[in-house]
Amino acid sequence: MIALLFDIIGMTGTFLVVGSFFLLQLGKTSPSSLTYNMMNLTGAILLLISLCYNFNLASFVIEIFWIAASLIGLYKYLKNRSALATN
Repeated sequence: MIALLFDIIGMTGTFLVVGSFFLLQLGKTSPSSLTYNMMNLTGAILLLISLCYNFNLASFVIEIFWIAASLIGLYKYLKNRSALATN
């Protein structure tokens, strides 16, 4: 039963990460958007959670980089948003 829970968490993360990429390719979002970066961040975190049950070093490392890239994107989004608000 617990394995199923971690599989559901991992698959949800996979759908978020891959879904954000599809939205980007379809022109429905941009790499600097809040939606794109939040989907990637949330998906990577969920995938990391799933890796707590069935660890894989390569997957763990790529998710850490995915989280870092998403946090950079979110920082840039918030920085641009606050710059626009002050103008």
